[in-house]
Amino acid sequence: MPTASTDPHVVPSSTPLVPMKKKKSLWTNLGFQIVVAMLLGAATGFLVPEVAVPLKILGDIFLRLIKTAVAPLVFLCVVVGVTSAGDFKRVGKVGLIAMLYFEIVSTLALGVGLLAGNLLGVGQGMADATRANLAQGKAPTGAAAPHSTLDFILNVFPDNFIGAFAKGELLQVLVIALIFGAALLHLPVEKRAPIEAGLNKISDAFFEFIHLIMLTAPIGTFGAVAFAVGSSGTNVLLSLLYLILSFYAVVAVFIVVVLGTISAIFKINLFQFLNFIREEIYIVLGTASSESVLPRLLEKLPTYGCSRQSVGLVLPTGYAFNLDGTSIYMSMGVIFLANAYHVPLDLGQQLGILAIMLLTSKGAATVSGGSFVVFAATVAATGVLPLEGLPILFGVYRFMSIAIATTNVIGNSVATVVTAKLAGEFDASMAHDAMARLRAERAAAA
Repeated sequence: MPTASTDPHVVPSSTPLVPMKKKKSLWTNLGFQIVVAMLLGAATGFLVPEVAVPLKILGDIFLRLIKTAVAPLVFLCVVVGVTSAGDFKRVGKVGLIAMLYFEIVSTLALGVGLLAGNLLGVGQGMADATRANLAQGKAPTGAAAPHSTLDFILNVFPDNFIGAFAKGELLQVLVIALIFGAALLHLPVEKRAPIEAGLNKISDAFFEFIHLIMLTAPIGTFGAVAFAVGSSGTNVLLSLLYLILSFYAVVAVFIVVVLGTISAIFKINLFQFLNFIREEIYIVLGTASSESVLPRLLEKLPTYGCSRQSVGLVLPTGYAFNLDGTSIYMSMGVIFLANAYHVPLDLGQQLGILAIMLLTSKGAATVSGGSFVVFAATVAATGVLPLEGLPILFGVYRFMSIAIATTNVIGNSVATVVTAKLAGEFDASMAHDAMARLRAERAAAA
């Protein structure tokens, strides 16, 4: 009868051999690729601006590809979220908590922007002779048209099912998805089940579609950054350096202090969570577009412990109603224009403008042109600030939009986790496991 070998160098035949996991190259890491692309883009813009400006098309192509999937994915995630909830009471609970949170934090963001703008004195000392020369671009046509409350409310409701998707009207898509999800809940279970299964499969296909597009993210980032630096040049960057640095500092304080305090109250480790969405933050830093990571976050946040229905309902809604970065930009921009053009604003006027911005900031997702167009509409709505100051800010908007989009993404990600916790839709053990997996993956790639 054979006996087991006592030689320690002999592996028993019954012992399975576990293949060693091949260490991933740093170059294969998407976040690293995007950082390199940003540096190369900035260098190209400074050294050969005439070559860099046409590279804008690379960033535009990437963002267009991403946007093709945003509206369908929002629709699918919201519909699946509603039907997964199983009843209107659960949907209403999550929605009510989210909307209350959005209004409170948006007001805080606007207040922080106004306070910081006054304390830091942004716009003071700008020489009259240089104002016109600072404009490196033109405000979008029609940007100054006021966006009234009634217009905003009317625009929320679509007049065409397909048109809402074609125009990229995110709020209209949300309304359609909520009504469609409610209609599905009214169907008998045997009729609803195959439709739900089909929607889930289509959603999986769209996520795979996004994964393929994300492989081109470094190329899009390179083109977008090269254009931003090449078209604006060093003159604008130097002239408005104080405003840009002040804005970035205020945004950082808002994230660390305001969002950090909210996270601490709800027992969320903010810096650990930021590490969890680090790649998404890199993508936003490169593209200056929060839409570029919406599909990834819709897929990623459920692995952190938030229920799929809460993510599907809260995150897309936050993209329309919880724009922390946009709010800070608008309030600091108002103070900048007031100081630059010597328009005195007392406390009452500033609070009145804050009330206007509480409404107009909600229109950033429904107005073509994003945060700057909404800001321009707000300036026009005040009736006291000079419209001719808009091109000055538009000249460096691209650089500020990086911080705007990044803050919006971080704010909405935190809002989703907080809402999920308040609604009882959060699994802490999943969050712990997700972070453990992330640490293991990054250790293997190091």
